Amino acid sequence: MDVRRALREVRRRAGLSQAALATRSGTSQATVSAYERGRKQPSVETFSRLLAAAGAGLTVEERAWRVVEPTAAQIARAARSLQDVLALAEALPTRHASDLRFPRLAEPAQPLL
Repeated sequence: MDVRRALREVRRRAGLSQAALATRSGTSQATVSAYERGRKQPSVETFSRLLAAAGAGLTVEERAWRVVEPTAAQIARAARSLQDVLALAEALPTRHASDLRFPRLAEPAQPLL
């Protein structure tokens, strides 16, 4: 759900300005503007209160979520890609510096328990 678009549409349908909606819902016009511009994200409770002040409501409906499982072919293709990347990384030349760039860590005076 696009909260900013939904809030703006509900407010306009109710014929309210941002200031009027803010007054009805107990917030400031600047906050309503920030929600509608997407600069701030209202909590579910605040969003519900804003919708109610504009004469709308928030509903929750059950849905059966479809779990997308990759096929064996998709898994094999991803595995081949990963193997190719790892083989390429191993084949690239490496240059090791002859001296360390950072100082060695000092040995602890006493062993840590």
